Parts: sequence; structure tokens; C-alpha cells
Amino acid sequence: MDEVHTCVIGAGVIGLAVGAKLAASDGSLFILEEQAAFGQDISSRNSEVIHAGIYYAKDSLKARLCVAGKHLLYRYCEERDISHRRIGKLIVATRKGEEAVLESILGKAIANGVADLEYWSQQKLNDEEPAIDGKLALYSPSTGIVSAHELMLSLLHDSESSGATFTGRTRVTGVDVEPDRFIVHTLIEEKDEYSFCCQVLVNAAGLGAQRITHQMHGLDGCTIPSLHLCKGNYYAHNGKSPFSHLIYPVPDTSGAGLGIHATLDLAGQVRFGPDVEYVEEVDYRVSETREASYYEAIRRYYPGLRDGELSPAYAGIRPKLQPADGKVEDFVIQGAETHGIEGLVQLYGIESPGLTASLAIADEVGALLRDHF
Repeated sequence: MDEVHTCVIGAGVIGLAVGAKLAASDGSLFILEEQAAFGQDISSRNSEVIHAGIYYAKDSLKARLCVAGKHLLYRYCEERDISHRRIGKLIVATRKGEEAVLESILGKAIANGVADLEYWSQQKLNDEEPAIDGKLALYSPSTGIVSAHELMLSLLHDSESSGATFTGRTRVTGVDVEPDRFIVHTLIEEKDEYSFCCQVLVNAAGLGAQRITHQMHGLDGCTIPSLHLCKGNYYAHNGKSPFSHLIYPVPDTSGAGLGIHATLDLAGQVRFGPDVEYVEEVDYRVSETREASYYEAIRRYYPGLRDGELSPAYAGIRPKLQPADGKVEDFVIQGAETHGIEGLVQLYGIESPGLTASLAIADEVGALLRDHF
């Protein structure tokens, strides 16, 4: 049986970041991906925003790793010449009472170590973003956008330069947990069975993380959190961008999402989304029946949006750990102290701000596995 030191399951931005981190210590590493290429699911179906770390609960993994990851990501992009922009973001209060929510957001940001937010008055907002109708806004200068594809391509290059091997169209069908090693069973190209053993295993499979864990023989199923699929639809704006910053409404107080916001890509095109739609299965078709609700939500802060200016763009699925009516859950990064298996790290519920936090998450995984390298 073939043997490799480390196996990373999943080649989204998290798996690739972890692969690059661990391969730098030992290049005997496999990165396995069920899709034909890297980053086909969560990592390529989001807003490509570099988040500042504003909204998350104090001392949560989301807060800590987003803030740390933001700095790491900007530095990495600058060093590797990856396309990105510190475009800045506005959180806009459009209704009476929302100013108090902005104050609460500012308090959370400061508690998380984000001290660069500033208030924009209605006049300042009118001067800088005349298309926006708002009473007050919070401006985040450290929020930006990044080419997720370029980032993932660079991380894969780092891994392979250290000796790692990437294999697409490889589905993990089972894992045998044995003393001091794991036997990983796979199906390649839906026809060829292949098994190998490794000393270190990282489950970064995103939407498939729970499925893979349930196929691990020798692991306590009580450590596996429930998975809830949450769809986010995106609609494109047809025409020239009316904004120069990212525009976010005051978020839903339930914590379900950040509201249907306006993001710009690196080409300057605007897209609106995502919304929150819990679903039973992965389906990347845009839910066109939700278009009317988009017009209504967007016109609260952009009243100049005309009928016919939106068109379906794409949809993504978030691997949430809470049901639709549940409290917001944190990232889950499990090492041996949780599941009792040395050399195994499980990553669950890595949704937003996972892209921003990817390099910090890789550092976290590296710290949990330090004794194995």
C-alpha cells in the first residue's frame, strides 16, 4: 500500500491553504478533491470579499481568525501579486432606529480589534456615494476584494513546489482509523479504487466534511455537528456600477445574514447578494422566484434601481452548523483534544469569513499538528 505523510481532503481555499502550510514542513502530502479542479464549490461561489472582522462575537474563532487572516491575506496578495483591492465598505442605515444598530456593530468591531471604522454623515454619504439613500453609515477602510481563483492557484503552486500532489476527481469513500495511521479509501474518476495510508489527515471537505467523517471507522459520531445547507443567490446589475465602495445594509438582527448587499468585482461589475435560503440538497441554479424580494431589499438603499436591471448570476451553498431558526454557530476546528484521535483535524462549518480567514485557519491547523512534523 502506498504511504504518504499527510493527506488533506478538499481543495477549496481552506484545503489549499492548509496544504501549502503543511507541505512547507513535509512535502509528502496529498490534496484530494472530488471535483475535477480546485475550488469549484464554496470557494468560487461567494462575494470574494476580504472581511474586516466586524460582525462576529468577541473571542469567537470567526472573529479571531478573520482579523488575523485579513492581515495575512493582504500581505500574501501583495507578495504574490494576486489581484485585490482595498475598496472599502459602507454599512448604511436607511431607517429610523438603525443608527443604534450601527453603534452596536462599531462596539463589536472594536472588541474584535478592528479600530479603523468611522461614521459617515448623511452629507458625507451623499458626496461619496450619491446613488445611496442613507441617514448614516459606518465606513470600513480595511474591507476589500480579491481574486479567489488567483489566490487558490497560488496556494496550490506553493503546495506543489514543496512536493505535494493534487488529485482531482477523487472521492473519499472511507477512512480506517488505526493506531498511528489512517487508511484512506478513494474512488478515482468514478471507476478506479485506490487506497493509501497516511500519518496525518485533515478533513477540509467543506460541504462534504460531515459525510466523510461519518465514513471514518473508529471515530465517535457524537463529535460530528449537524450540517444545514444554506443557499445564497446572486443577481448581477446590468450596466455601469453606481457605486465605488461595497454597500451593505444594516444586517438582520437575527444573525441570519448580512443582508442583500452590493459587491464589486475586480472588473468593476456589481452583483447583489447573497440572500438566505435553507435547502435540502446542493443545487446551484439561481432561485429566480426570489427576484422581486431582491428589488425590494436593494431599493431600500439604492432607490434608483430600475425594473429589468437585475439578472440571475450564480448561487452558492454555505455549510452552516445552525438550522434556520437556530443561533449563529462558530467555526469548528477539531483536534485530538475533542475527538481523541492523534493526527486528525476536522473542519466544520467554514462559511463566511472563511476566504478571509483561510491563511489563519491554516496556521491554526498547523499549530494543532505541530508535534507530527
